[in-house]
Amino acid sequence: MSATPWDYIAKLVCIGDSGCGKSSLTIRLCEGRFVTHHDVTIGVEFGSRIVPVGPPHSDTIDRLPESDSTTTSQDAASEGASGPTTPTTKTPKPNGLPQPRTIAPPSAPPPPQKHMKLSLWDTAGQETYKSVTRSYFRGASGALLVFDLTRKSTFQHVTDWLNDLRQIAEPDIVVVLVGNKADLASPDADGGNKREVTREEATEWAKRNGVLEYVETSAKSGENVENAFMRVADRIYQNIQAGKYDLNDRRSGVKGPSFGGYSSGGSRQVRLTGSDASRRSSVAGGCC
Repeated sequence: MSATPWDYIAKLVCIGDSGCGKSSLTIRLCEGRFVTHHDVTIGVEFGSRIVPVGPPHSDTIDRLPESDSTTTSQDAASEGASGPTTPTTKTPKPNGLPQPRTIAPPSAPPPPQKHMKLSLWDTAGQETYKSVTRSYFRGASGALLVFDLTRKSTFQHVTDWLNDLRQIAEPDIVVVLVGNKADLASPDADGGNKREVTREEATEWAKRNGVLEYVETSAKSGENVENAFMRVADRIYQNIQAGKYDLNDRRSGVKGPSFGGYSSGGSRQVRLTGSDASRRSSVAGGCC
């Protein structure tokens, strides 16, 4: 068993315009709470969360229980079309001793659950800090590209954010488009809502720009927040299994538990001012 509670560590960045709720999403995932008023992010804020990746956690049970219900319904439909069937005569069992009882071989134990530590870098969305926050894209293996469902302009800017990300980050970076503030985009008692971006146009943009998926979230209610981060984590894990990362390379977006002496300590919050960020930007690419 690993000495740490995680098998891999991956660097994720939250990017998008200011006021889209990037910090609220990070706090909701890491601390399970919603902050009504949050100061504008200056430079970068940091948090972490350990999540399960791969089977058995990723095995979804979306099929019916093993039973005769499907066969029964098909037989009923057939009977209704052609009338009742005549009972068949059971074939008598042959005389003699019963067949010897066979013992099924023991089933293989499920694979041990893998865990990934998501190192979350919540970047400032203001244009003033853009030159600083871009430096934190280096070494990221995943990104949440966030916009505000109630502000069309934030959706119109996601193309610029994605272009900046792909110019600096790793070629195989996993990106999920996130439409936040779904609680404000839902119909109210009068049948109206504040939504300015439809699910269809956001989904189409994601497909057209090679983004993994589009997810609508609410940091306030917690709706789909974990799902958005888990979609990124699961795809990163699939890339690990495909050998797309060198887990011993400091420039890689993913690292194993033996790299760099990482400890299993809990999450921490660090706010970097502009001067601090400029001093640390040279090492940001190699740190998760």
